[in-house]
Amino acid sequence: MAAISIANMNAQRGLRSGATPLAVRMRPMSLDEVAGQKHLLTPGSPLVSLASDKSGEQGSVSIILWGPPGTGKTTLAKAIAHSSGRKFVELSAVTAGVRDVRHVMDEALSARDLYGLSTILFLDEIHRFTKAQQDALLPGVENGWVILVAATTENPSFSVISPLLSRSLLLTLETLSDDDLGIVIDRAVTDGRGLADAIALDSEARVAIIRLASGDARRALTALEASAVSASVSAVGDARPVITAEIVALAVDRALLRYDRNGDEHYDVISAFIKSVRGSDVDAALHYLARMIEAGEDPRFIARRVIISAAEDVGMADPQALVIAVAAADAVQLIGMPEGRIPLAEAVVYLATAPKSNAAYLALDAAIADVRAGKIGRVPKPLRDAHYPGATRLGHGAGYVYAHDSVLGVVEQQYLPDELTETAYYRPTEHGHEREVFARWAKLKKIIRGK
Repeated sequence: MAAISIANMNAQRGLRSGATPLAVRMRPMSLDEVAGQKHLLTPGSPLVSLASDKSGEQGSVSIILWGPPGTGKTTLAKAIAHSSGRKFVELSAVTAGVRDVRHVMDEALSARDLYGLSTILFLDEIHRFTKAQQDALLPGVENGWVILVAATTENPSFSVISPLLSRSLLLTLETLSDDDLGIVIDRAVTDGRGLADAIALDSEARVAIIRLASGDARRALTALEASAVSASVSAVGDARPVITAEIVALAVDRALLRYDRNGDEHYDVISAFIKSVRGSDVDAALHYLARMIEAGEDPRFIARRVIISAAEDVGMADPQALVIAVAAADAVQLIGMPEGRIPLAEAVVYLATAPKSNAAYLALDAAIADVRAGKIGRVPKPLRDAHYPGATRLGHGAGYVYAHDSVLGVVEQQYLPDELTETAYYRPTEHGHEREVFARWAKLKKIIRGK
């Protein structure tokens, strides 16, 4: 059996910095090292001010960080504590109880009174705390015994009690971009706390890890670490171990889909998705939805396309489709991924099985075409504004019939300009709900136009 080279031994040694995961070792020690969240780290922002306030003169404003997993909530809290020289205490809402919270408050009060040292309490997953547990935080936050930095992946408006919200600044974190993830990965490969350049990462593997991470820095570093272990163990001889896309796929036990979010495959898959929904093939629509999700497509992009499909392809055949599509988009924004895939799937199933009509879409396009062609005409005098001085003298509003005064709620009256009185833009289908619209519009049109 070939001997493992010194380079490979160094690579493995770089992976065995105790039992500490790479994601923990690479956690930034200051705000300057944080990748992403630039909108929260501008000079003078609350986070920057808190990190630079070593004397505590700027007060003790507590903060709630809301964002998807792996966007840097814990990192920001620790970086603030390290930069400001404050005592840092971390609790998890999964395991901590009221007794733990009160113990932290007592110690924070003692540290302040005896040593003049302020405490940052980082509370992860605060949305898991009950109302009673959150109430236990109030005295310490209100009296400045601790600076609370709480993290949550759920909307704080629904999961955090109002008294705590009113005493805290709510800061929203964004999913990391591909460029941000690239910075995190490259630093982990070269930094002494990480792989220390003992293992190479080829460009395809780098793209694969970024894609698999889906905006989650922790997931990216975990995939990188697993891939580095595989590369160093399997490599022999004097060559420096190299992480390839194939090694990444094996290490994370997940297929690397051929899907470039900026390339042809992106457009091909989303096109096939929309056409499958339009064609009422539920299985095909779900297949392409799954491909986009697994490839790391932005779920907000998918949700926007679902909304467009509801309006463009289902339309008035089932007006509830748009309501469901918008609700799915809101749900994705509220709960994030991976759970967000569930309301997306429900909306896709509803749209694919719904009756279809593009009549409203075509009607508007036809009207726009006429407007662009100059077919506009003057607004009929009865419909013109009659509320300004001189309008009556010009005949504006004269002859207008108030539809609500009619028993039927509709009256014979000219609404279109003279040049367009014979024009018909909206031509309802007889699909689904639009069948009723078809019949109702036919009756209304006869009354309105006196035919």
